[in-house]
Amino acid sequence: QVQLVESGGGLVQAGGSLRLSCAASGRIFSIDAMGWYRQAPGKQRELVARITSSGTTNYADSVKGRFTISRANAQNTVYLQMNSLKPEDTAVYYCTADIEALATYNNYWGQGTQVTVSS
Repeated sequence: QVQLVESGGGLVQAGGSLRLSCAASGRIFSIDAMGWYRQAPGKQRELVARITSSGTTNYADSVKGRFTISRANAQNTVYLQMNSLKPEDTAVYYCTADIEALATYNNYWGQGTQVTVSS
């Protein structure tokens, strides 16, 4: 059973920073792309940032220059460093990963972590 567990969310004032972590566990053979999505109340889930196994990244325009995605392959972990946070960044943030485990290849999601930015 593969699991993704996020941590690092919380309440922060505008202009502040948070670092999200997401660790994958289970009988994992390999992990391809990993990423972060977010969903604000009343809005659709949107891609925040994505990173491939080779380190290629892409970001939503709204977070470019403020957020940085990185990964530690040996620890099956992906991070999201969020700086200069704005109230509009308030959302539940979800980790996702494309994982090969037990001869199957699937897209997995974490349970989400709340990020609240106060003005």
